[in-house]
Amino acid sequence: MRPFRSFSLANTVLFTVLCLTMIAPLVHLAAVSLSAPVYANAKLVTFWPMGFQFGVYKTIAGMGNIWRSMGNSIYITVVGTGIALAFTSTLGYSLSRPNMKGKRWVLRGIVLTFIFSAPLVPSYLLVRSLGMENTLWALMIPNALNAFNVIIMKTFFQGISSEMFDAGKIDGCSEWGILWRIAVPLSAPVIATLALFHMVGQWNSYFSALIYIRDRDLQPMQVLLRSLIVEEEANNMIASSTDVASLMTPEMLKAGITLFATLPILIVYPFLQKYFVKGAMVGSLKE
Repeated sequence: MRPFRSFSLANTVLFTVLCLTMIAPLVHLAAVSLSAPVYANAKLVTFWPMGFQFGVYKTIAGMGNIWRSMGNSIYITVVGTGIALAFTSTLGYSLSRPNMKGKRWVLRGIVLTFIFSAPLVPSYLLVRSLGMENTLWALMIPNALNAFNVIIMKTFFQGISSEMFDAGKIDGCSEWGILWRIAVPLSAPVIATLALFHMVGQWNSYFSALIYIRDRDLQPMQVLLRSLIVEEEANNMIASSTDVASLMTPEMLKAGITLFATLPILIVYPFLQKYFVKGAMVGSLKE
């Protein structure tokens, strides 16, 4: 009993430290964005604001390009995740059915993508030939299917009792009816888990937008963040906001916008947490 308690205590301490290391950067960014410029410039701010003020967030609230980029990111994430789940669930269900013809070759093709990914130039030419260049569809359709997610869905569907599918057929359900009325409702935990994975990946992605998007009005939030950090656009934003230019520094603006861009995912996660815990255990137990 004592070794178990020691192990439990060590686990608690370890994961507490890990949680603190993940939370600390966000707390530091919040402290910098809420501090007075003199303290932020002098690098005196750690985890508590010095010279408390809201100038940065007043500036962010008045920047139309930030809200436009945020809207683009939300649209891409929500619609793109819906498309990805629709494609993943239908393909995973098809591959889980024993009477699907040629599923072995389809599975081999899917597994092959684990080893070889599509090169950039052919991908770009395909997107352009389909007329999706410089549209938000270019950020959602090419990444809608993920081999790992398809295999997870297939495995989960195979674990559902075949008697339930047989009962659905006896009641007159087609394959589509069985999928949407039986398989999908029973798969809520794994679907929520895959949705969270895809949402986070979609929200944080910026490379595809750099390749396919030329119109600044269509740029997602992460591209704007990159321009702030890599291309030093923060100075231009501050210069264009002359009424509050004295209330912030580029580092303060970067910290505030980074927190602003992280907030939507932080809000969504608690609602998916219970499903995420269940979905993360898929395949860990066998009856």
